[in-house]
Amino acid sequence: MKSVLFVCVENSCRSQMAEGFARARAPFPLRIASAGTNPAPRVDPTATAVMAEVGIDISGQTPKLIALGEVGGYDYVITMGCGADRICPAGFIGVNADWNVPDPKGKGIEEFRRVRDLIRTRVDELFNEIAKEER
Repeated sequence: MKSVLFVCVENSCRSQMAEGFARARAPFPLRIASAGTNPAPRVDPTATAVMAEVGIDISGQTPKLIALGEVGGYDYVITMGCGADRICPAGFIGVNADWNVPDPKGKGIEEFRRVRDLIRTRVDELFNEIAKEER
């Protein structure tokens, strides 16, 4: 089973939304997680609200600290805009990518919606990429 780790600094907005979309939309079995380099105390309520607008409940998710020793156990490590090269260990043989998604923290709900929609598109593109590799 392939595995994906979504990473951002606080693991409170972008990576939580990516994890939510991945869990809800994965067209095949996939181990999915998210984490942060400096986790916030809770998931941002606006992120929870905009995900609920599209029928995905992330209210039970909590920010987690990235366990650097476990990163190598993932096939895909996706950072939201904080640089995958600083997260993945030397010799990492999986796919690492930085999606460069703007951080909506402290901005209005329209920015959260824009970021949510961008993440949904990127998650779907990732699933297409994984499916091609499996053929």
